[in-house]
Order: sequence, then structure tokens, then C-alpha cells
Amino acid sequence: MKGLAASERFELVAVADLREKARREAEASYPGIRTFASHEEMFAHCRPDIVCVSTWPPSHLEVTRDALDLPLKGILVEKPLADNSRDGLEILERVRARRLPLAVPHGLLVAEHVRQIIDLVQQGRIGDLKLVEIECTGWDILNAGVHWLNFFVVLTRSEAVEWVMACCDTRTRTYRDGMQVETAAVTYVQTRSGVRAVMNTGDYVNVSPEGVGVLFRLVGTRGTVEFYGWEPCYRLLNKAHPRGRLIQVDPGPKTAHQRYLEALADQVDRGQPDYAVAESSLAALELCEAAYLSCKHGCMVSLPLSQFVVPPPAEWEPGRPYSGQGGGRDGRKLPPLDA
Repeated sequence: MKGLAASERFELVAVADLREKARREAEASYPGIRTFASHEEMFAHCRPDIVCVSTWPPSHLEVTRDALDLPLKGILVEKPLADNSRDGLEILERVRARRLPLAVPHGLLVAEHVRQIIDLVQQGRIGDLKLVEIECTGWDILNAGVHWLNFFVVLTRSEAVEWVMACCDTRTRTYRDGMQVETAAVTYVQTRSGVRAVMNTGDYVNVSPEGVGVLFRLVGTRGTVEFYGWEPCYRLLNKAHPRGRLIQVDPGPKTAHQRYLEALADQVDRGQPDYAVAESSLAALELCEAAYLSCKHGCMVSLPLSQFVVPPPAEWEPGRPYSGQGGGRDGRKLPPLDA
């Protein structure tokens, strides 16, 4: 709502929210708008050019289906596209079938400092990228990790991911934004060329340096980049800056949502939908789902998920003595990987 109201290219006309308190707050903040208790009620009384689906993830598909029955010019669907990659794919396919402009607002991608970081890494300023380490406190694999993994997808130019493996602690029964999430987790992602992402998430993660909530550390063969999520700066260590240099970046006046909304308006004006961010968002959602599947079944999850088959339960406990019976393979006599 803030992004819409701040832009000269939109007029905020209506809001739907299940909560009466939220509707009253919206009316106070944006005088003259209409408010409704459900999206069905709003769609019955309004015919907007643009619909923004900013509900909780499991409802995105239902709301998007209903919105696509309207004579829309464009649609925004918040990340994650859904709570699973199958529904996320259906949303993208339904929008694509209408050739409708789409925005999926991953704010990190339009932050000025992150744009610079992506450019310098892809230009080889730190050599060949080998590792992306992410530390994030107060958040989880789905609600924030989909942002962070989307960044990894874009940074690696959407290189195919070979597998995902994750371990989650769920003892405190944390829920966030209406979803059951982990207390703490480590997610490990590997692309086919061997680029790794290691992501630490959870209620309390010891992030270094102290005082920041998110840390990204990008490690290349000839240097590193560190940045701190939304903080408009980054630290570059390479041949040109052997002692490291902290680079401050002007974030500009527009919020991330306003930038995405105005890019959506540009798509409408051109009559040319752009689904690049939506596709990278769907890829990131697949990584999130793979991480939770890995935790649930205690195994490495190969991608694409559409071809993954859950293995049968294993009666093999690492760290226990081998009895010499019941099969198995000798780890000192492994065949070559390509055999």
C-alpha cells in the first residue's frame, strides 16, 4: 500500500483483509479507499487494473485464480509464490497463459548495493564464485530464506542445482507469518558446477559481525564480498582492495515495492510481460521445499523436485560400529564417481 500510494503511476482504490482492525488502520492511513472483509467481496464490487496478492502463502493460488477472472492489466504476487513449488508453478503458468505482466517483489534484487554486488561478482571481480554463506537470525527457510536463495539463484545465473540437504531443529514449535517453521536450521545447496550455498536460519543465530541481523559472505578464487542484507553497503576484498574496502551506496528514495510496482507498470505500457524474477522466485521456492523435505526424510534431495523419489527408511546409524552383516559398501573401496 505504501508503494502504491507513493507512486504517481497508481491509485490505491481498495483493500481486502480478514481482520477488521487492519481494515480500520488502512482506512485511517489512506482516506477514501474502500475496504472489504474478503477478496471475493472486493472482486465482486471492484474492477481494478492491478491486483496485489499479499496474503499468507497457502492462499496465494486461490486468490490468484479468482483475480485472473477479472479484466486485469497486471498482477503482483508476493514471495513466496506459494507454500510449495507445485502451486507456485501453477500460479506462474496461469499468469503466463494470460500473457499478463507479473511482479514478484524480491526487494533484495532491486537494492542498489545488491545490484552492484551482482555485477561485480558476475564480472569476475572476486574470481570464480565458490561459496555463498548466509547467516540470518529471527527468520526461517521459507519466509526469509526464499529471499536469500533467490539471490543465490540470480547470482549464479540460474545454474541448475544438483541437490539440497538440510537439518532442522523444531523443538520450540515456532510459527511465523502463519507457517510452522524451524527453531534453527542449516541448509546446504550445491549447483552442478560445485558452487555452494550454506544458509544458517532460526530464531537465534549468532551473526558475525555483531549487531546485524543478516550476513552474506561471497567467496571467490580471488576475493570476497560481505554485505548485511538491506544495509546499503558492502565490504570488498580483492586485488584492488587487498585490505578490504567498505563501500557505502545511496539507496535512493523509492521503496523496493514501489520499484517493482513501477516496473510492472512499464511491462503494462510495453505490452511485454517479463517473468524472469518470477522464474527465479519459483526456483528459490523449490530449494526451500527441498530443504524441508531433506529435514523430514533425513536424506539428500536431488532436483528437480518433480523427479525426486523419497527413499525408503534406512536402518543405518552413522557413528555406530559396523557388524559386518546386512550389506553395505566399503568406504575405502568406492568406485570412481563417473563409473
